[in-house]
Amino acid sequence: MVSEVGTGTERTGSDELGSAIGHKSEIRLGNGTGPVAAGGIGTAAGDTAMTAAGESGRVAGGRARTTVVIATRNRAPELARTLTELRALRPRPEIVVLDNASDDDTAAVAATFPGVTVIRLPCNLGAAARNLGVEKARTPYVAFSDDDSWWAGDALTRAEQLFDACPRLGLVAGRTLVGATDRDDPVNELMATSPLGHAADLPGPSILGFLACAAIVRKQAYLRVGGFSPLLHFGAEEKLLALDLAAAGWQLCYVADIRAHHHPSAQRPAPAWRRRAEQRNNALITWMRRPLRRCAAETAGLLGRAVRDPRTAPVVAGVLRRLPWALAQRRRLPPAVERGAGTLELAEERK
Repeated sequence: MVSEVGTGTERTGSDELGSAIGHKSEIRLGNGTGPVAAGGIGTAAGDTAMTAAGESGRVAGGRARTTVVIATRNRAPELARTLTELRALRPRPEIVVLDNASDDDTAAVAATFPGVTVIRLPCNLGAAARNLGVEKARTPYVAFSDDDSWWAGDALTRAEQLFDACPRLGLVAGRTLVGATDRDDPVNELMATSPLGHAADLPGPSILGFLACAAIVRKQAYLRVGGFSPLLHFGAEEKLLALDLAAAGWQLCYVADIRAHHHPSAQRPAPAWRRRAEQRNNALITWMRRPLRRCAAETAGLLGRAVRDPRTAPVVAGVLRRLPWALAQRRRLPPAVERGAGTLELAEERK
């Protein structure tokens, strides 16, 4: 099934800021509450009674209780392989594909797979396109795949068991295995050795970051915090979502026996583009969630790099252009989450 999302406005260009901000109303999450305030650390506790009582039995009869959501653009061949792998899972999950305004036959290829819901978007919403897929999901849990990644055979079932057993668990980050040799992505080691510790009632180390292509979320938690930010488009978008989930009282952890396979597409942005996007978005996330002294220090460092290296100038320009929208969404993290973020930064500086 293929459906199209209309915006009611003409697309004014391919600029990613216009896509992310100009269509913000189109991807608002419809839970009636909006993102939780940073001070609402007890929100998850109030939700867990419903979670424990209802989610484990919501989809019965041996059917998958996880929907796989994929945001894609112009990668029809890779997407075809991913959908083939995902449809081989048992029980077979529902799959929702968000086509970020591809100009190839991505949507047509996806539509040839029975049972796959395809939503064509009129512009490239970046990572925030996933929000529409989560809203569409009819299951209590949602797994993200990229168009060049898929889940191992037992991954989704294992994650469902963990979510059922841990009512305060909002996100599980799995182990990402790369390429035909299944080599470990370097992020696996970082999460496995997280300095945030391993709570006795959680199935793995606590984290404040993850790879989206190897993440499974509790739908309720994801909707509660507003999902991926349209302001960031792509690059470091997982970091903000992790902070917001933790600020709302949800736990995030890494579980190595939940595995995702990633076969990186050859059609990828240049590494320099990716670095610039991540630098820009990390600065914006700091302004959106961190203490002002941290904002000032990071901005000063970015300006200093721009003076020494003109290639950083576009990063500064991107931050300044988006800063008014970032400040409008500013919510300080609760003290416990801020301490966790600081602990991770100290650990990174010492390496």
